[in-house]
Amino acid sequence: MSADRDTLYATVASPVGELLLVGREEALTGLYMLDGPRPKRVPEDWTRAEDPFAPAVEQLGQYFAGERTGFDLALEMRGTAFQRQVWQALRGIPHGRTESYGALAARMGPAVSPRAVGTANGQNPISIVVPCHRVIGADGALVGYGGGVERKRALLELEAGVLTLG
Repeated sequence: MSADRDTLYATVASPVGELLLVGREEALTGLYMLDGPRPKRVPEDWTRAEDPFAPAVEQLGQYFAGERTGFDLALEMRGTAFQRQVWQALRGIPHGRTESYGALAARMGPAVSPRAVGTANGQNPISIVVPCHRVIGADGALVGYGGGVERKRALLELEAGVLTLG
């Protein structure tokens, strides 16, 4: 059996648009926007399954209602060792806070390039849960979000308590 045939998915409505949850019985491997600048499409050989994603759907609902500041989900992040290091560092940015690409790179080590961090950040397969939306430009500009800058702004405003979604 191919890996794709073992891939499960579900969709969930959210205040920032319909989300695609991807994974296996044991772990979430992707969370994508179904529309926007970089929409994700569902391959024909994936299997729709709601039950494995019930914890993610529940926690996302709590997040959008302003009741949850972190996620407790089994994740399987597929990428290079450096990408996984960046994605782990993203999880260290507190809810309601932002960090520049440069500051994130500096936190990871003196030899880490902000550009490399930005590239890895852009490849994050589990948006929202692994908060790539919390990374901003050095000047504070909202840049580099696959779901679009307006979604990034909405997520940051939700976390700051400025906006209520849900």
